[in-house]
Amino acid sequence: MARETRKQRRAARAAADGAAAGRRGRPTQVRPAQQPVKQQTGRKAQQPRGQFVRESAAELRKVDWPNRAQTFQGVIVVIIACVIVGAYLWGLDQMFRPLVDRVLL
Repeated sequence: MARETRKQRRAARAAADGAAAGRRGRPTQVRPAQQPVKQQTGRKAQQPRGQFVRESAAELRKVDWPNRAQTFQGVIVVIIACVIVGAYLWGLDQMFRPLVDRVLL
């Protein structure tokens, strides 16, 4: 059996949805009433002053801190990466220095 055409689908949908209303086209959308934006004045009365500090300390206690060996390994990786990038930039500088000296100076 062949697939339904768009016209047939629209007709079936209109018969199912709009038969009682007898209207054509889309049904009107009803928007919910907009509530006014709540504006806060002053500090929140519910939160004590040190709550942020206590929450921050609690989150820091949850952190899985690296041990000494992991920290040392990370430092070594950063130093090696810096040496590689430095050598690359030094090489580019040496390569382009004669060109800059001849053309720009």
